[in-house]
Amino acid sequence: MLEGGIPEGRTQTCLVKFVATQPIGGISTNTILIIEDNEDVNRMLAEALTEAGYAVKSVYSGTGGLKELRDHTYDLVLLDIMLPYKSGDEVLKELRSFTDIPVIIVSAKDMVGTKVDLLKLGADDYITKPFDLGEVVARVESHLRRSRRQLPAGRVFRYKDIVLDDGTKSVVVGGNELELTAKEYMILELLMKYRGKVFTKASLYESIWQDEYLDNENAVKTHISNLRTKLKHANPHVEYIETIWGLGYRLCKE
Repeated sequence: MLEGGIPEGRTQTCLVKFVATQPIGGISTNTILIIEDNEDVNRMLAEALTEAGYAVKSVYSGTGGLKELRDHTYDLVLLDIMLPYKSGDEVLKELRSFTDIPVIIVSAKDMVGTKVDLLKLGADDYITKPFDLGEVVARVESHLRRSRRQLPAGRVFRYKDIVLDDGTKSVVVGGNELELTAKEYMILELLMKYRGKVFTKASLYESIWQDEYLDNENAVKTHISNLRTKLKHANPHVEYIETIWGLGYRLCKE
């Protein structure tokens, strides 16, 4: 059990159903992960951000935070430094190996050296406790706006002989355009955007269907199967999507 009676690895959802804010192929830009072991501080942040219209998930340890980031897609992280099991600077260093989403440090440590070290390690901002909730929300909004502006419109993703155009929502395999359903397109886009990342059935369902995963395994498996069939028909000599047994799906290594 951690401080405040929260078991290791437990997560608390403040807004279970994520709200889609992008067209087909996109994922909600309003998903925020709070990694803070103090239950009162975590709840305060979650309530303020939920009130501001964001979908928020709370975790209470470094290991729990990393698991969430590997299993689900988030657009910003609020990260404490003094965490149990794995410290905030360890979490920051590890998450930077697989994602470049904005990270705002929220910590009681007010030493200049600590701030500089964490910013060099990959943090985007640093807020010192005690903090003003209005300022936290304003900084979150600022970083999300900046992050969205940095995404070029109509990005083109390439993997093996697949070319996915995010602007036209088209997929070409070996020079031939592939006809995909909206869900099939979104799954392929997600896998190509985060190449190498393993997506569980739950994380795929919540990201694509924008709903809570309640044993909806068949829906995910059916769409993955249909997508594989279409890719195989386009090029029967290449494998694109692999199943990591007990974990989920990812693109095959090139």
